[in-house]
Amino acid sequence: MRIAVFDSRRYDREMLNLVNHGFGHELVFLEPRLTEETVVLANGFEAICVFVNDHLNGEVLHGLAQGGIRLIALRCAGFNNIDLPAAERLALKVVRVPAYSPHAVAEHALALVLSLNRKIHRAYQRVREGNFTQEGLMGFDLFGKTVGVLGTGRIGSVAARNFLGLGCKVLAFDQNPNVDLTEVEGFSYVDQETLFSSSDIVSLHLPLTPETHHLVDEKAIQKMKPGAMIINTGRGALIDSRALIQGLKSGKIGGAGLDVYEEEENIFFKDLSDQVLQDDVLARLLTFPNVLITAHQGYLTREAMIKIAETTLENIRAFEEGKPLVNEVRAEEVCRPCDK
Repeated sequence: MRIAVFDSRRYDREMLNLVNHGFGHELVFLEPRLTEETVVLANGFEAICVFVNDHLNGEVLHGLAQGGIRLIALRCAGFNNIDLPAAERLALKVVRVPAYSPHAVAEHALALVLSLNRKIHRAYQRVREGNFTQEGLMGFDLFGKTVGVLGTGRIGSVAARNFLGLGCKVLAFDQNPNVDLTEVEGFSYVDQETLFSSSDIVSLHLPLTPETHHLVDEKAIQKMKPGAMIINTGRGALIDSRALIQGLKSGKIGGAGLDVYEEEENIFFKDLSDQVLQDDVLARLLTFPNVLITAHQGYLTREAMIKIAETTLENIRAFEEGKPLVNEVRAEEVCRPCDK
């Protein structure tokens, strides 16, 4: 099958080409994101492969259908960037990668906690400049601290176990509790208010839905322990960024580790080093010494990328051969929780 791969980076090309030796698809890699302006590039293909920042609204989907596209293969788990009811009306099949390596994102969340706590990012810069002082670099023992995990799907469950392994107590909230975790010593499910008020660290592993949008807002921050740390490797809009800034300014929030940002779409995955950053909120966040931001790289491990490529190409082969699409996404799943 001939497939247009939108928003492709070097690592996408490497992993997809590596895995494709066992499939034999014709992959055409395109650097632009899929938008109303670039949808014409899909003409003549049978399927497209897209990522989280590609736009698949009604207009784009109509253009895809007119251009001969029959299958949309998401090389990610989330599907909030696609108008599923419109895709269904246009008879466009949609498949995704429901799971790749939950360890990749969960370990990145832990890396953000450790780096923020022990000021690794600041110490690294100091030493490179010949400054070997230790003022302002004091952290705290994670052992014995309480970590609140919001969302215990595939990624959140691994994150919870990682924190438990460090001797932390873990409080969690999820509308669909993981029964396996309830038997683990040091772990317990609580309501959101208890989680916010009792946790030294709050780690977000939820999908973005109307219910979770700005879940961490001014009210939630006011419920938190003074100096609490917030970690977000889920979806950017889980946090109200302006409320986070106020929490950081007041000292209510002791640190924030963000791998995602609610307005990241036109910023992340790009080299803007020679430009003036136009996003005032992100620019303000970058001024805080106790904020560590990475550009949506939590998923970026070799194991995860290989699994993403394998599942994506398997989804496409199943469609080509008329087999059941086990990873199909339908319109009724719009509000169903899923891991990132």
